[in-house]
Amino acid sequence: MVRKSNENNFGSIDISPIGIIHTPFENDGDAPFQGNESPENIGQIEIFPEFVIGLKGIEKYKFIVLIFYFHLRNEAKLTVIPRKSIKPRGVFTTRAPSRPNHIGITTVRLISVDKNILTVSGIDMLDGTPLLDIKPALNSVVNV
Repeated sequence: MVRKSNENNFGSIDISPIGIIHTPFENDGDAPFQGNESPENIGQIEIFPEFVIGLKGIEKYKFIVLIFYFHLRNEAKLTVIPRKSIKPRGVFTTRAPSRPNHIGITTVRLISVDKNILTVSGIDMLDGTPLLDIKPALNSVVNV
């Protein structure tokens, strides 16, 4: 069933961070465009105490998906010119950070888990980025 945009009753959706991402990148120009382009970049994910139990079993995974908020982005664009291109495209066909809801997603390699701190490689966001969720990457179980 296709709904018309004026038929929803969503109102606002409240989302709170479950942690904070610590990286060596302070400014937009410092961070790589994609984490998989710089697998040597190490960062740490600090999970807030009330969410630590949710990490139970995460060490079984080689890769995890980080869902985060582009907290320093103010603008939202529906068309962008992607890197290595000269033609505008719809933002939903790119990984550009200037999105309507400022939500980002990156797959990183899980190096270690120490209580509420996850050390990861392939990080590509700025220091202090709010973490919204973590999901295991498909087919990345290393220890069952």
